[in-house]
Amino acid sequence: MVIVGLVTALIIYLLVAVNYDRIKKTAEELKVIDIEEPPPPPEKLPPPPPKTALPPPPVVAPPPIVVTNTAPQVITTVATPPPVFIPTPEPPRPAPPPPPPPAAVKLTPKGNFNSLMSSDDYPPSALREGTEGTTSFRLEIGPDGRVTSCSVTKSSGSSQLDDTTCRLLSRRARFNPGKDSSGNPTGGVYASNFKWVIPK
Repeated sequence: MVIVGLVTALIIYLLVAVNYDRIKKTAEELKVIDIEEPPPPPEKLPPPPPKTALPPPPVVAPPPIVVTNTAPQVITTVATPPPVFIPTPEPPRPAPPPPPPPAAVKLTPKGNFNSLMSSDDYPPSALREGTEGTTSFRLEIGPDGRVTSCSVTKSSGSSQLDDTTCRLLSRRARFNPGKDSSGNPTGGVYASNFKWVIPK
């Protein structure tokens, strides 16, 4: 296949080389003729239209002036009432807290308690025997301020002096009654002592 191709190319080459002079000579004998086309004729312009005198425009009379009596426009204004101020009621104030209950009052003796007994009340038998001493007592007081009971909490050493102390205090002692937190009178207890001394 390669050999066939080479042989074919060689034959074509030889043919071209042999006919080269003929082809060159023929080309020199050929003459090129340029043909120039004539330019196109100029276009003819149409003649201008004839001038015709236009008639003057018709005179139009202005329209008549029509006067109309127009009533003046009445502008009515509506008076706006001033705004009404409605006060807002204040919210109710909270009720004040109730007053604190009164404090309880203790009972107190009326008058000078030490003057309830004196040397004149000295028991005669104890006076003859020369007995002296201090009697401690406890009094129960009712709501009316009177003594309801008497008890000896510490003896003087003499039953006569102790008995006389309770007897006289139950009969003579008066008290300002105590009061509870509601103000109601209440009883109570009163404790003290009395010293018996023989007058000199």
